[in-house]
Amino acid sequence: MKFEYDVIVVGAGHAGCEAAVASARLGCSTLLITADMNRVAQMSCNPAVGGIAKGQIVREIDALGGMMGIISDLTAIQFRMLNRSKGPAVWSPRVQSDRTRFIDEWRKTLDETENLYLFQDMVVALLFDDEDGDDRVSGVETALGIKFKAKKVVLTAGTFLNGLMHFGRTQIEGGRISESSSRGLSDQLRSMGLNVGRMKTGTPARIDGSSIDYDQVTVQSGDDCRLPDGSIKRDFHKFSYLPSVKRCLPPRDCYIVHTSPDVHKILNDNLADSPLYNGQIKSIGPRYCPSIETKIVTFADKESHQLFLEPEGVMTHEFYINGFSSSLPWQVQMEALSQIPALRDVQFYRPGYAIEYDFFDPTQLRHSLESKIVGNLYLAGQVNGTTGYEEAAAQGLMAGVNAARSVKGFDPVILGRDQAYIGVLIDDLVTKGVDEPYRMFTSRAEFRILLRQDDADLRLTPLGYEIGLADNYRYQAMKSKYAERDSLVEWCENTSVRPTEPLQLFLEECGTGRLSGRVKIAELLRRPQLNFENLSSYISALNDRCSEIEESRREEIVESAEILIKYQGYINRERESADRMSRLEKVRIPEGMNFDEILAISTEGRQKLSRIRPETIGQASRIPGVSPSDINVLLVMLRGK
Repeated sequence: MKFEYDVIVVGAGHAGCEAAVASARLGCSTLLITADMNRVAQMSCNPAVGGIAKGQIVREIDALGGMMGIISDLTAIQFRMLNRSKGPAVWSPRVQSDRTRFIDEWRKTLDETENLYLFQDMVVALLFDDEDGDDRVSGVETALGIKFKAKKVVLTAGTFLNGLMHFGRTQIEGGRISESSSRGLSDQLRSMGLNVGRMKTGTPARIDGSSIDYDQVTVQSGDDCRLPDGSIKRDFHKFSYLPSVKRCLPPRDCYIVHTSPDVHKILNDNLADSPLYNGQIKSIGPRYCPSIETKIVTFADKESHQLFLEPEGVMTHEFYINGFSSSLPWQVQMEALSQIPALRDVQFYRPGYAIEYDFFDPTQLRHSLESKIVGNLYLAGQVNGTTGYEEAAAQGLMAGVNAARSVKGFDPVILGRDQAYIGVLIDDLVTKGVDEPYRMFTSRAEFRILLRQDDADLRLTPLGYEIGLADNYRYQAMKSKYAERDSLVEWCENTSVRPTEPLQLFLEECGTGRLSGRVKIAELLRRPQLNFENLSSYISALNDRCSEIEESRREEIVESAEILIKYQGYINRERESADRMSRLEKVRIPEGMNFDEILAISTEGRQKLSRIRPETIGQASRIPGVSPSDINVLLVMLRGK
C-alpha cells in the first residue's frame, strides 16, 4: 500500500470525483479518500443534473474532458432543454437521473482511472512540513491514525464539516442522513487564519411512488420523442459532445402538483417548530432554492406553489418532491402533503430536513482555487460557499487540474469570464465572496451570448486537449463538427433560391410577407419565424444539403449553424466588448503592493483591496466597493512603474 502521493483529494462528492479523475489523468498519482466508497458522487438532494446556467456548466466540464456530462447521459431517464421560448444565450439542458446508476457509473470510472487510488476513511487533520517554517500542507491524517503524504491536497468536504441536521426540534450530527459529520478540519484551518462561516441547505421528503394518485397529477414529459417504428429518439438530447456517448436508459415522466391554502395553513400553524423561525438555525440558506416554510412566509399572498414529483430511477418507486424542502417535524410535513389530492395517501421513505455546515471565505483563494493562506491546499465545492452539484463539479475539475499542474511545474489554468461560466463562477467567488449559498444563473454572466451551451466544445476543448485532459478523439470530433457547421453556414450564405408559390404562401402565413426575386437562404434564416426545419419543407436544396450531414450529429450541427446565422451580429459585438474588457485582465498588480499607502484610493477601496489582494486590474474592478476612480488611480500608478 502506498503512503505518498502527488495529490490527495478529501471527499468523493461531485467536486472530489472530478478533481481526482482530472489529477490522475494529468499524470499525478492521486489518492481519493472518502467515508463511504459506495456513495461516491451521491445526489444528496434532487436526482437531476443541469438547469438554468447549470446545464452550461456541465457542457463546459464535458468540453474540457471532465466526466459529469458523460455520466449524466449514461444514467439519464429524462432530458429537457429549458428556456427554449427565449434566445439561445439562455437555453439550458437538464436531465433527470437514475440516482443509483449515477453512483455506479462514477464508481466504475474511479476504479478504472489509471494513477487513481481509493481509500475509505475520514480525514481528521491536515499535516504540515515544519522544515520550511511556513504553512504548507504536506499530507493528511485519518480517523484510523494513518498518515498519507502529498505534494498537494484538495479539500472537497461538501456539507460534512461540522454538519448538523435539523428534523424539527430534533438535531442529529451528520454530513447527510445516515452519514456522520467531519470534525477537526474547520478548527485547524480557523487557527491558521482562514475565515470560517456557517451555511444551511435542505432537502424534501422522499416518498413511495405507489402511494401517488396519478389521476390527480399533470404529466411533465421530456424532450425525447418516439419515432414511427416505436423507438425513442434521444441521441441529440444529451450533455456530452462525444458522438460515442449514448443514452441507454428508458425515459420516465415527472409530474406536477400544487399546494393549497389548506397546506399553507398547516405549515403556518407549525412555524414555531421550524428551526428556521424559532432561532434553532442561525446560518444563511439559499435564496433561490428556499424551503416551503420560507415560501409561504415570503410569498404570503400566494395561495399555491408548484411542486414537481421526480422519479429517482428506473428500478425504484422512490420519488423526490421538488419544491417542498423542509425542516419541519416529519408529522407536519406528512400532514401538509396529504392535503394535496394526488398525495392524500402519501407514504414516506424519509422526511425532509435542513443541514448546517461550515464553509470557508472564498476571497481567501486564488483563481487557481489554492488557498492564499495555506500553501499546497486547494478548496472546491460547498466548502467555498456554493450550492449545487454542477458548481461543485466545476470547481473540483479546476482544482484537480491546477493541483496536478502545480505538481508538474506548470502555470494554473484560469478561465476568463468571457470564456466559460466556470470562469464566471470562480471569479465571483474569489473576487466578491459570498453572503449566502452561491448558485449560478445566466444573469451573472455579462457575456452570455458567448457562453452558449451549444458551443462549449469550441470554446474549451482546444484548451482541454492542450493541457492533456481531453483526448485526441474528443478534439478531432470537435474539429469535424465545426468544419461541418461552417461549411453549412457558408453554403447558406452563398446559395440563393427563387421562392416557389407554396413557400410564398408559407411566408405570408408566418407574417413575413411575399418575396420578389431570388434570395439567399441565410437571409431567410435570419427572419425570426423561419428556421432550417420549416424551410426544408419548401426548399428541396436545403433539405438535400442537410441530409448530407452524418445523421447522428445532424441536429446538433444544424442547430449550431442556425444560431450562428441568426445571431452573428450580436455575437461579434459581444466579442468586441469582451476583448476590450480583457485588456484589464492583462494588467497585473504586484503581489506585495501596499494598498493602505495609496491615499488617493477611497478608504473602502483600500480596505477591500487589502483584504482580497486582487491579482489583476480586471479582478480589482469587480470587487464591490472599489470604484472606477480607484481603478484609475491604480492604472496611473502601474503605468508609472
